[in-house]
Amino acid sequence: MSILKKEKNTQKVERLIFTSYLAMIKNSVGSKAFKNYYAKVNGIKKDVMENGKNSCAFFASSVLLTFELIEHFHATVDGLEKDLKASGWQKIKKPKIGSIIIWEPKKFEQNEIHKHLGFYIGNKKAISNSSQKGTPIVHHWTYNHSRKIEKIYWHKKLYEK
Repeated sequence: MSILKKEKNTQKVERLIFTSYLAMIKNSVGSKAFKNYYAKVNGIKKDVMENGKNSCAFFASSVLLTFELIEHFHATVDGLEKDLKASGWQKIKKPKIGSIIIWEPKKFEQNEIHKHLGFYIGNKKAISNSSQKGTPIVHHWTYNHSRKIEKIYWHKKLYEK
């Protein structure tokens, strides 16, 4: 009999979803785990995350899926937002720690429109994937007033007793 099985029989274990969720988000800063995801595109193997340039939805959905807060993994902001809505996430006006922020689309080089999302961690700070670094970073929740917040989502499962 394993030690875990013995402990399970003698101790009451209650998962702390919010505390664990927030720890995972904060501990992801600088992680290279979300830089690459490969798929065949028209029969050709391709890193669809482009070495972390397009990894915000991959990062966020990986965390959310770990805590069963969405149904599927996502590579796009649009796909993840649809899943958020289908999984019981509600729009809120003011961010709460742990909420999902979706920023307005921004135009980059070659007129490429880039949607972006991340997690609000409090004190006007957010964690999202940096397209320049290819890893999650901590930053001002409005990128120092350079990017407007379009939507904020919250899930009731994040309330902890």
